[in-house]
Amino acid sequence: MIMGKMPFRFGIASTGAGSGAEWTAKALRAEELGYSTLVVPDHFIEQISPMPALAAAAQATSSLRVGSIVFCNDFRHPMLLAKEAATIDFLSKGRFELGLGAGWMKAEYDAIGLPFDSPGVRVSRLEEAVRVIKGYWGDEPFRFSGKHYTVDESKGVEKIPQPVQRPHPPLLIGGGGRRMLTLAAQEADIVGLALRVRSDGKGPDISDLGVSLETKVDWIRSEAGERFDEIELNVLTWALSITDEPQSVAETLSKRFGVPPDTLLELPFLLVGSLDEIQERLVEHRERFGISYFMIWDRDMEAFAPIAKRLTGK
Repeated sequence: MIMGKMPFRFGIASTGAGSGAEWTAKALRAEELGYSTLVVPDHFIEQISPMPALAAAAQATSSLRVGSIVFCNDFRHPMLLAKEAATIDFLSKGRFELGLGAGWMKAEYDAIGLPFDSPGVRVSRLEEAVRVIKGYWGDEPFRFSGKHYTVDESKGVEKIPQPVQRPHPPLLIGGGGRRMLTLAAQEADIVGLALRVRSDGKGPDISDLGVSLETKVDWIRSEAGERFDEIELNVLTWALSITDEPQSVAETLSKRFGVPPDTLLELPFLLVGSLDEIQERLVEHRERFGISYFMIWDRDMEAFAPIAKRLTGK
């Protein structure tokens, strides 16, 4: 099936840099190379804190969008996150994208003494958080009483600043399971396609590859209804390799990811081959799945730049 075609755009994902100067230089280089966004994950391990890093990147650049991939909902009250997101959107003159997830890494919860609730509870909390965040971004005083959050803005909330982008900054929600993708289809502007994570909090569930991406896109289409054509489908790539021997590289990566080589080469999460082959594969992924927004890790920013230049906006 040939999907509706949104223009290609590409983002750079990064966990940080060795210094402030190196971080701003990275943001400027991503902008210079024509990337659309610079995004930062949200973990306590081996990375900088996303909000101040994104604010610094936005301050250093003029057109580069900044965002999260993705904020763990349980680490912050949604009203605080909504205010911080609105502030970065205000300071950047409308260049912020909010990526939001339910949280999945149990080790982090254990490290900070935060209960690691069941997937169902965490997703329920995220569902409420999305309502709270959008309520804060709205023009009218917001009241909400749910199982996890109770908010009454009339009791002391001044919505300063409000985001520049209206009705609100783009919201990205990603996932692999049907419930997460249903929430994303109903509420998000950008839906990130990923593997379902294990309920024990120890990483992606490789067995989820048994559910095809076509099936997941069908879930999104069904739940999104008429707004499906307005949703941007996104993937954060696992690895990139510019090579004339893709099969050999896939065999090596197969041991790392625990996925058969031929399966890896078919997935949009792995980009392996010559520049021309990868470009062709990206076009195929858009036609087959509708994915038009790809994020590449910063280690591959320079190598991937020629492809980004060729395809951006097309």
